[in-house]
Amino acid sequence: MSKKDYYETLGISRNASKEELKKAYRELAKKYHPDVSKDPGAAEKFKEISEAYAVLSDNDKRMQYDSFGYDGIHQRYTQDDIFRDMFRDFDFNIFRGFSGFEDMFDIFFGRGRGGFYRREGPAQGEDIRHDIGITLEDAASGVEKIINVPRTEKCGKCNGSGVESTSTCPACHGSGQIRNVRTHGYSQFVTITTCSKCRGSGSIIEKKCDECNGNGVIEHAKKISVKIPPGADDGTALRIPGEGYAGARGGPPGDLYVVVHVKEHPVFKREGSNIIYELPISFAQAALGDEVRIPALNGNAKLKIPKGTQTHTVFRLKGKGIKNLRGYGKGDELVKVVVKTPEKLDEHQKELLREFEGISKKNFWRKK
Repeated sequence: MSKKDYYETLGISRNASKEELKKAYRELAKKYHPDVSKDPGAAEKFKEISEAYAVLSDNDKRMQYDSFGYDGIHQRYTQDDIFRDMFRDFDFNIFRGFSGFEDMFDIFFGRGRGGFYRREGPAQGEDIRHDIGITLEDAASGVEKIINVPRTEKCGKCNGSGVESTSTCPACHGSGQIRNVRTHGYSQFVTITTCSKCRGSGSIIEKKCDECNGNGVIEHAKKISVKIPPGADDGTALRIPGEGYAGARGGPPGDLYVVVHVKEHPVFKREGSNIIYELPISFAQAALGDEVRIPALNGNAKLKIPKGTQTHTVFRLKGKGIKNLRGYGKGDELVKVVVKTPEKLDEHQKELLREFEGISKKNFWRKK
């Protein structure tokens, strides 16, 4: 099948509902089913619309297709897998009242018309998601973590086949196909279907692998080292190829996706590559100025507060933030000053403030 847009193939919008999807497929299937249509290209067209329906009717496959497109689907699934999953949950009521739809399995898995035939082959394993928590300091500097991932691996004894010994299928004599000839008048119709006894493999399993009990995979938790780069943010996903579940029938394994969660920090807040620190200061410090030490991600830093500083003034310490994950340089530490008003004063402090207020009023009116 060419790399066509599945939504375009079915003539529906990208936000079409399941009912709209069924309706579109039903109408196109009625038009192009090879037992109904006289169009010489009907069989191929029918497979195209059925593949589109098989992907879009499955929530997981539709999400994968919407995110990664045609290549994302066909890197993970074989065409056999796509159609097999479709028939597992297929709603045959879609074709209620239609005739000529009784051999749909043959069209996809072993039909003579058009020579379409595929044997069951290896399939890639599923991906694994593993969530991990790190501190803001870890996110700033980068860190290496060892995680324990429960997964499956290809059985070493049978190399993932699940079989210890086989013999040639007596029904199809090793071809994987059954050839049926039907005569109608002077015409002869030949149909080639997948052998139901060996499911197209051409061989019969005599003895399953006793190591994996015929599954081809074994369960095994593995310790994996994960390098989290400097600048990782909450929700950053790291892909580790080949560390997912083992593939079926000797297929390649899936991938491991490690999703990073940055824990809330007791002192700093993060905005992108910048960190924000709220510094409480007294009225005297704001009015007279001061030099203070403040926390930073890599220790402490000095900050000079000019006299006359107003509350909510923000000072910027260049390069004291977090490295940009997708670029160069580091963010800054933004220090937000908050002038704290004293809540409890003794009589002497109150008298000094009244005196200060009186002097301030006199200077105000003099300037006027």
